[in-house]
Parts: sequence; structure tokens; C-alpha cells
Amino acid sequence: MFNLEFFPDLRFGLLNGWIFFLFYIIVFVIAMSTCPKEVKARLFDRKGWGRSTIIITAIGKLFGLINIVTILLSSLKIGTIEFVIGAILYSIGLTGIVVAIINYRDAPLDKPITNGLYKISRNPQLVTVWFIFTGIILVIGSWLNLIFLGISILCSHFSILGEEKCLTEQYGESYLEYKKRVPRYFIFF
Repeated sequence: MFNLEFFPDLRFGLLNGWIFFLFYIIVFVIAMSTCPKEVKARLFDRKGWGRSTIIITAIGKLFGLINIVTILLSSLKIGTIEFVIGAILYSIGLTGIVVAIINYRDAPLDKPITNGLYKISRNPQLVTVWFIFTGIILVIGSWLNLIFLGISILCSHFSILGEEKCLTEQYGESYLEYKKRVPRYFIFF
């Protein structure tokens, strides 16, 4: 199906994955700069997380960091079908993360976020980041990076479970109703 290498060709170069990653970081920082302090604090609030959630999240972030380092040093596979599909997924994810941040920013602080992309996913920021990284990994053509992403996604699932517990405690019945209507990630799961 895909003509990916198991391990990417690591070397410094102008046409490497860093181009896509840097553009993502710039877009993310610009989008986040439109958010007031209270919104940023809400986004990065980890109060109420248990020890196991923190440890599993740290493991996922470690695999994410390894993924980023290899992405930065991996050559782009320009001219391949993987590159085209990856660029499309990346673009969808990049657009989605901006929309999700704006939806998050514009939501009332005292209620669960249910507007915009949050009507179709309880975690659209996370889902769009998965799109972004899947896209970047396809443009560099690496199975190993897809495996690392899979491990990061699995670990982030446990982070989400911890977050949902905190949100249920914080918002009560309104969050439970929201959970019934909207899938955790996308479409049916």
C-alpha cells in the first residue's frame, strides 16, 4: 500500500520534516496567542490527574519527542503518493487545530466546551494533532515513526481518561450529557 522505509534516512538538510514541523509550531503559537491567560490555564490544567495518568502521559511524550527529533532530521519523500496523502492530512490537521483552538478560546470558562469541532469530537485538538503528525510521517515515509505515533496515541488515550474524570467532577451532569452525545475522538470512538 504505502512505500515507507522502516527507519528514516536521518541527516541535516533543507528538505527535511523540520519544514512541516516548524510551520505547525508557528501556526499553533499564533493561534494560542489569541487566547487569554484563563483559557491557556484551562487548556493545560492537570490538577486531579493520578500518578498513573502522569506516568503514562510522560511515556507518551517521550515517544513523541523521539518522533519529533527523527522528523526534524528526515528527508522529505517529495514526488511520492505518500507525500501527497501526507500533505493533505497535514493540511486538514493544521486547519483543524486552528479551528479547535478558536472554538476552545470562545467557549465559556464555566461550562464544558461543546461548540464548533467539539460537536463532533470531545478532543478535536488531539485528533487534529494526530492528523498533523500522521501527515508529517507520511511525507518523510517512515514506519518507525508511525509506530512511535501509535504509542503516543495509546498513551494519550490514558491522559484523556484522566481528563474526563476531572471534567466529570468539575461540570457534573452537563459533561455526562455531552459525553453521551459526542464521541471521545471522532465519529464512533
